[in-house]
Amino acid sequence: MIRRELLASGLGATGLAACGDALPAVAASPATTGLDPALLAQTLETAASLPKLHAIVIARDGVVLAERVYRGPGLDTPVNIKSASKSVLAGIAGMAIGRGVLEGPDQLIAPFLSDQFPADPDPKLATLTVGHLLSMQAGLASTSGADYGAWVSSPNWVRYALAQPFEAEPGGRMIYSTGTSHLLSAVLTRAAGRSTLALARETLGEALDIEIPSWPADPQGIYFGGNDMRLSPRALLAFGELYRNDGLHEGARVLPEGWVETSWRGRGTSRWSGNPYGYGWWIRQSGAHDVFFAWGYGGQMIFVTPDLSLTVVMTSSPEPVAARDGHVDALHRLLDVGLIPAARRGA
Repeated sequence: MIRRELLASGLGATGLAACGDALPAVAASPATTGLDPALLAQTLETAASLPKLHAIVIARDGVVLAERVYRGPGLDTPVNIKSASKSVLAGIAGMAIGRGVLEGPDQLIAPFLSDQFPADPDPKLATLTVGHLLSMQAGLASTSGADYGAWVSSPNWVRYALAQPFEAEPGGRMIYSTGTSHLLSAVLTRAAGRSTLALARETLGEALDIEIPSWPADPQGIYFGGNDMRLSPRALLAFGELYRNDGLHEGARVLPEGWVETSWRGRGTSRWSGNPYGYGWWIRQSGAHDVFFAWGYGGQMIFVTPDLSLTVVMTSSPEPVAARDGHVDALHRLLDVGLIPAARRGA
């Protein structure tokens, strides 16, 4: 059970300016608990000034130290988490492996999807594995970005994704593609004999006691793999805590032993950010600390910093913007400039 100790934010604070000012250096101390109250207050003040940020939940050692709703839905209301869905789907795949629905990351996808292959398939399709889908290393051309609209307008999303030309060898460089993630949803559906929604509720929903509402499906009824799932900020915290606790929830094993370590091992690297990508999770460093994060369009974030026992959820407006507006960078700075130093200093 996640505990909550809500801290008052009425401490005198000057804020973090544009969320980028340097804070005084603090000595690392793994023995610290809680968060430095002044730094936490400053961070919350800066968070309140970000016009697109809806909510933030901050927990350390399983204790919720602050949760705020600045605008938008409440903390128990499911919201569109956009591509953070990919991290959740990877967790569902891990649970499916733990239950024997799938054999493991090395399992070939052809036995499940060969009827959706093109008439004259590239032989590389027969070598694709579940792990390639999880790590975005299928090698197929992307259906994200400029190619997203044509893909979701097609009459068969699975067939369209599988018909893309190979731009890399399977297992080679990372090609970010929601179509690749959607193939994982199709594999789960075929392997389980029931929808990804039903599997999600049966595994993740029941294990964490969280609500998983329905979300969009493709024309064949395959639930969208990698976008538009809806979870509440508190449900996202429970999911992040599951990974921080190495797949355990309230002492019960939910994810297979070793799955978190495997998921948090970088395999490919984003050509845009330079961040490594594991099984549905992004990886970066904040000073000396490894940060593993789920990332959805517009700023739907789960940050886990294991060596500080810190889990942070941020949800934002999912509405499109005309150009990169710096909001996601500001969310990262909330963590780097405020919350990680606050955890290092402790209560």
